[in-house]
Amino acid sequence: MAKFATLDEYLAALPAAQREITDALLPLIEATAPGAGGLWHGHPVWSLGGAPGKDPVCYLKAYTAHVTFGFWRGQELTDPSGRLEPGAQRMAGLKLRTPSDIDPALFADWLSQARALHRPDEN
Repeated sequence: MAKFATLDEYLAALPAAQREITDALLPLIEATAPGAGGLWHGHPVWSLGGAPGKDPVCYLKAYTAHVTFGFWRGQELTDPSGRLEPGAQRMAGLKLRTPSDIDPALFADWLSQARALHRPDEN
């Protein structure tokens, strides 16, 4: 994927199938972290520390066949679904292949938990 200057440019350049996924996911993210999205290391990140990558909460990354949605402190989230896969350090995420992979109530809960882990005094 090419390099983009803004979150909107990144999202607009996605293929239609991936754009359908992000269109369904973005309202959930924005409800929890309004206006906190930006690009960091080439992909969308929602951070609560005032700049992209400063106290990051969640991210999206588009691949050919899916969109990865993850959390920096995802291994600290309660996940009764068992869908979050552990990643590096404290991260966890999942692959979304269609908009139907998004469970709005579950994702809103994860986002709420992730936001609650934000500690402004650590910035």
